[in-house]
Amino acid sequence: MMLLLRLLVALALLVAIVAAITMVRVSKRVATAEEAYPPEGQFVEVDGHPIHYVQTGSGPDLVLLHGASGNTRDMTFSLVDQLSDRFRVTVFDRPGLGHTPRLAASGVTLEDQADLLVAASQQLGLARPVVAGQSFGGAVTMAWAVHHPDTLSAAVSIAGATYPWPGDLDAFYATLARPVIGPVMSRLLGAFVTEDYVRNAIEGVFAPNTQPDGYADYIGVPLVLRPRSLLANAQQRTELREHLRALSPRYPELTLPIEVIHGDADDTVAISIHSEELARNVESAQLTRLPGIGHMPHHAAEAAVVEAIDRAADRAGIR
Repeated sequence: MMLLLRLLVALALLVAIVAAITMVRVSKRVATAEEAYPPEGQFVEVDGHPIHYVQTGSGPDLVLLHGASGNTRDMTFSLVDQLSDRFRVTVFDRPGLGHTPRLAASGVTLEDQADLLVAASQQLGLARPVVAGQSFGGAVTMAWAVHHPDTLSAAVSIAGATYPWPGDLDAFYATLARPVIGPVMSRLLGAFVTEDYVRNAIEGVFAPNTQPDGYADYIGVPLVLRPRSLLANAQQRTELREHLRALSPRYPELTLPIEVIHGDADDTVAISIHSEELARNVESAQLTRLPGIGHMPHHAAEAAVVEAIDRAADRAGIR
């Protein structure tokens, strides 16, 4: 009995030591990340909730929305510079990512995200912008169009996740999204996962294309590893399919111009399930297929994405 008690005490002490080391490492890494990659732009508040945005250029309004695990830097790396000579471009950090706090620990829907960003856009005086979103940002773009059709002039889905897909949920994100175990996991990951691991994951997202030189350094990999960002991203990714199950039947209601651009080598968000289906079901949707391009066409086929945004603006009659 005495030996068992000693073992339990030793185990409890070990757990306490690991927990203390984890919290110290997490705090230090979060502080270092936010010092190295501070907000690029400014903040606007909606009902007391701050939203980080970057705005540049002049002309008709264009909103850019990043994908899962991303932030404004994904769009400001290069794409914004190709558009700011003829658009006033506004890039938002979606809730829970970058420097925009999450709306809640769970239950944040696509409609919730769209509501927040529409309100932020209105506070900034954006006049019926073209809204373009990549991947998860494409899902938010479609929620914006469905729930607030009078507040945008056109939509552009860039490798967008727009329909529910078959198969099991990703076990990693599903576990990370669970109460209790998720926060514990997020802190362990935030404390001990290396930046090299994330850089390798980025290569996988770009496949079969390669990421541009300097991309991983620019976007701020340490920002992705903050526990609060890991939790928000996991919650959003885990609940996305059910949100799309509710949203997608409403797409045929849409009449605004929609440009859909997607690589046929994308094995993250399949063109056949998402973009081809959207083009079939919505009369105003026009699909551009990109041969040999994966999940990041706004980098791997940037000129084609710029052309799609220009077409959307032209079709909407705002240029």
